[in-house]
Amino acid sequence: MGPTRAPAPAAGLTLDAGALIAIDRGDRRMIALLQEAVGKRLTLRVPAGVIGQAWRDGRRQATLARFLRTREVEVHVLDGPAARAAGELCGATGTSDVIDATVVIVARMTRDTVLTNDPDDLLKLDSTLRIERI
Repeated sequence: MGPTRAPAPAAGLTLDAGALIAIDRGDRRMIALLQEAVGKRLTLRVPAGVIGQAWRDGRRQATLARFLRTREVEVHVLDGPAARAAGELCGATGTSDVIDATVVIVARMTRDTVLTNDPDDLLKLDSTLRIERI
């Protein structure tokens, strides 16, 4: 018998700003998708810049704040190497939205499906991206 290999981690979901805004507004379809993901023990990933796009007034965004604190959510920081990778992806695709590029980079790195309400810009960055439209 050969060496055993650990199974590849299950892909999760990477959320863009539209997904966070849907959570903040209590969108029923979004809530159902998240409940299904949590039931399947998927990790929910949010690039830090995406939070900045969706965050406007913490006093009024209790639902979003609560979601971001859950143990199922990983926030991916935009450090120097990630920022350079996002810039390079924008340069290679002739686009300019660095935050969208971070969504694509996180999803590629983790083999995630992206939850978004606007797939067009993300697909310009990577036409092979798996997307679930909300």
